[in-house]
Amino acid sequence: MSRVIKNLLFDLDGTILDTNELIMRSFLHALDGVVPPGFGREQMIPHMGLTLIDQMNYFSGMEDASHLIPIYREMNMRLHDELVKPFPNTLEVLQRLKEAGYRLGVVTTKIRMSTDKGLKLTGLYDLMDAIVTLDDVQHAKPHPEPVQKAMQLLSAEPAETFMVGDSTVDMQSALEAGAIPVGVAWSLKGEQLLRDYGAVHVLHDMRDLYDLLGLEPGTA
Repeated sequence: MSRVIKNLLFDLDGTILDTNELIMRSFLHALDGVVPPGFGREQMIPHMGLTLIDQMNYFSGMEDASHLIPIYREMNMRLHDELVKPFPNTLEVLQRLKEAGYRLGVVTTKIRMSTDKGLKLTGLYDLMDAIVTLDDVQHAKPHPEPVQKAMQLLSAEPAETFMVGDSTVDMQSALEAGAIPVGVAWSLKGEQLLRDYGAVHVLHDMRDLYDLLGLEPGTA
C-alpha cells in the first residue's frame, strides 16, 4: 500500500451488522399481495444496498411505493432486536482498531433512527467517530457524497481510508470518493461481484483487517 491507512469506514447492513433476515422478512411483509407468489431472496439480493425507496419501487413495480415503507418499518422495528447481530469477530476487531488509534465510521443508506438503533443494540455505537446516514446527504451511495462526508468528519485523506462494504454501491462510492474499496466475502452478492466493481481487498473474516493494517491482534 502506498499510504498508511488511518481511517476505516464501514457500511452497516450486510457488512458489520447481520440484518439480512430482518430486511428480507420486512420486505416480504410490506410486499405481501403486491408481488407475485415465489418472490423472495433471489429477487431481493441483487438490489440490497440501494435506498429503501429505490428497492421498494423496483420490487413492487410501482413508480412510487412510499406508502409501503411504513409497513416495512413497522415490521423491521418489531423484529429488530431479535434478529440483528454483529457479524463474527466484528465487535472484537473494531474495539481493537479503536484502541490502536484508527478512526472509524459508518456510511449507510439507512435512516439515522434505525442506524443508531442497530449500532447501540450491538455495542458498536460508541466506537464510531463518524456516522453518515441517508438523512445526512443529498445523494445516497453509489454517489461519492456519503463517503466524502464521512471523510470530512474524520479529517481523513482518501488515500488513507478504507471503505468496507458488501455491496456494489459501496465499492462505487468509495472509488468515486478516492477511498480504497474493500469488500466482504460474506456478502450475499458474492465476492467476485465486489472485485468486478473495484474491491482492492476482500475480507473473508473481519480479523483479516489485522494483516492488511499490519496490526497484531492483541497489542495496542
